[in-house]
Amino acid sequence: MANTLIPQEQQKARNPIVEYEVHGEKVKLSAQTVVNYLVSGNGNVSGQEVMMFMNLCRYQHLNPFIREAYLVKYGNSPATMIVGKDVFLRRAKSNPSFRGLNAGIYVITSDGKLETREGTFYIKSAEKLAGGWCRVFVDGWESTYFHSVPLEEYIGRKSNGEANSNWTTRPATMIRKVAIVQALRDVFPETNAQLYSAEEMGVREEELPTAEVDAKVVNESATVVKDESKAPAPEKTGGGAAAALFGG
Repeated sequence: MANTLIPQEQQKARNPIVEYEVHGEKVKLSAQTVVNYLVSGNGNVSGQEVMMFMNLCRYQHLNPFIREAYLVKYGNSPATMIVGKDVFLRRAKSNPSFRGLNAGIYVITSDGKLETREGTFYIKSAEKLAGGWCRVFVDGWESTYFHSVPLEEYIGRKSNGEANSNWTTRPATMIRKVAIVQALRDVFPETNAQLYSAEEMGVREEELPTAEVDAKVVNESATVVKDESKAPAPEKTGGGAAAALFGG
C-alpha cells in the first residue's frame, strides 16, 4: 500500500500549540515540544497529560523552557506537574500586599523538648528534626498566616523505602521549603493554585534538569490556541493523571 501524505490541517490538529506571555515574552508551546524536550522521568506521557500540562502552563503563565514548570512521569504512574523552586516566592514578591515571611523548623532537643527555630540549624547527632513552619505577613490582614508541616508526611523515599539523597543530606532545608510553598499557596491562591513543588509530590529534585531549553529550536507548524485575558482554569477530570496534576 502506497504511503499517503497527511493533510496539513490534520498535522496541525495532531500537534496543537498554545501561545501566551510570561514576563513580557511570548511563549510558544507545542505538544511535540513537550514530549521531545520537557518531560522528565522514565515514563511515556499520554496525550491527555501533555495537553493538561500545556493548558496549566498557559493558565498560570509559566515558562517551562526556563524550568519554571516540569512534567514528570515515572513508569506507569500518573504524570505529575511541579514548578521550579523560585516561582512561589517571585509571585509573592510581585503581590503588593505581601509583607514578607519567617520560616523555620521544629526540633526535639536531647532532653525531649520541642523547640521552634527560625532557619534550618539543628545538631543531627543530638537532636531530632520534627517538621517545618512558615509565617506570612500580609498587608490588611488582622493577623499573620501561620502554617506548619510534619516531617514524616513529606520525606521523599526511594522504591526500597530509604530517604532519597536530598532528604538524607538536607532534611531541614527540604521541610522548611514545603512549609513555605504551602503557606504561600494558601495565602495567594489566585497565583499559586494547582502549583506544587517537587518536595510535596515526592519527586527527586536532584534528577530534574536545570539547563534551559532554547525555545528557538521549536518552530513546528501547528494550530495556535491564543491566550485569553480571562482564560478559565483547566478542568479537573478526576482520577489518574488529572488527580496527579491538579490535586483532584
